[in-house]
Amino acid sequence: MTETTHTQPTPPRRGAKERSPEFRLAVNALNGLWQDMFHNAFAYRPLSRMRLDGPFVRQLPLRLRERAVWAPHAAVVFGALIAMYASLEGNRGSDLTQLVTGVLSLTAVLLTLARPVGAFWASLTATLIGTVIGTDFNDWPWIPGAFVTHVIVLTVVALRTRPRIAAWMWGITALYSLLAETFFSSRYLNYGYYSANTGPMLTVAAFALLAVSVWQIRRTAQREVTAQQTVTEHERSKRTLLEERTTIARELHDVVAHHMSVVAIQAEAAPYRVENPPPELEQAFATIRENAVAALTELRRVLGVVRAEDYEAPDAPQPTLADLDSLLDNVREAGLTVEKAVTGAVRELPQGVELSAYRIVQEALSNTLRHAPGATARVEIGYVLGGLGLRIVNGPSPEVTLVKSTHGAGHGITGMRERVTMLNGEMTTGETEDGGYEVTVFLPVASASEDDA
Repeated sequence: MTETTHTQPTPPRRGAKERSPEFRLAVNALNGLWQDMFHNAFAYRPLSRMRLDGPFVRQLPLRLRERAVWAPHAAVVFGALIAMYASLEGNRGSDLTQLVTGVLSLTAVLLTLARPVGAFWASLTATLIGTVIGTDFNDWPWIPGAFVTHVIVLTVVALRTRPRIAAWMWGITALYSLLAETFFSSRYLNYGYYSANTGPMLTVAAFALLAVSVWQIRRTAQREVTAQQTVTEHERSKRTLLEERTTIARELHDVVAHHMSVVAIQAEAAPYRVENPPPELEQAFATIRENAVAALTELRRVLGVVRAEDYEAPDAPQPTLADLDSLLDNVREAGLTVEKAVTGAVRELPQGVELSAYRIVQEALSNTLRHAPGATARVEIGYVLGGLGLRIVNGPSPEVTLVKSTHGAGHGITGMRERVTMLNGEMTTGETEDGGYEVTVFLPVASASEDDA
């Protein structure tokens, strides 16, 4: 029982002003900015190692493949060295100033390995410190080392976080640049070398962040599509399995109903075949008939629910192994060269076993027609003491095709396995050495002594 709770909207307080949609949008934006850029900004988020299931990594030797997991970390370290070199060479101050700016750039980039959002703030701080202690006023507010460092940090952080954080970082970078030009540029104008580079920084950062964000969105979409395809394929397999079980139940319904009807008719006619039957015999046959009719009614009630509304029972009896020659003639007319071999003493088997064996051969040959056009096939039937053995094998297709073989990937194998499992049999499938395909089945059949027991 599900309990539903109805909530009444809280009436607005008297005198309270209704907030406009713009105000609520601004509040939500500020909350998002706080959560993304300030709340737990320096939280420990180590960079994950690279996965080994990529198409490029799988082609590497085993020794290199084991070391390839550290490729992202090596790339970040390489970027940190480039940033430090740009800081050392780009500043014209003293050796101490160059050393400080180089260490700050190296630290900001390396910080992206563990604390990505914190690395962004560290890069801004390093930029501010570098411009305060530096003496290079040709570029303001982004001196050469800070320019390179910040672009590298923005790119790595965008790769490690969500696209929304990339937008926040670009906006904060733009705000810092505008504030620096507005309030501190007068100090550098006195030197006559001042040249603002806010535009180049924002342009380069925008292109880098846009490229990373598009790549991330595309990768996320691919993952969602792959996950959806996996779920769809699983649901399709389940649906195919249920459809096959429904088909088997229908066929068994027809088989069992036929036999129960025969039992009921024979039990009703049996007393008339004996002259002056004793009352006990008549009563016994009447009881047999009543039980057969009751079982038939119950069978139709239980198994009849699996029939479709437009399903009609076949007028002809269900096929058996005796009808296999007609099936082979049909597939030969469709272009498949097939031969049949029978070993052992041919005998009549239970109708459910014969029906399942016929359907298995039918499905195996259909798969050969679909997946190996032009190939030859062979059907082997072995009557052994404990049951029935089937082997359907086909050679490779002589036709050249660019489509990869889908043997074993379809749902026909699922239906065959379901029939074999129903009869407690065994089934193996797989490719042969010459590139063909083989289906081997064993269906156990109880002997007469076991039935009597």
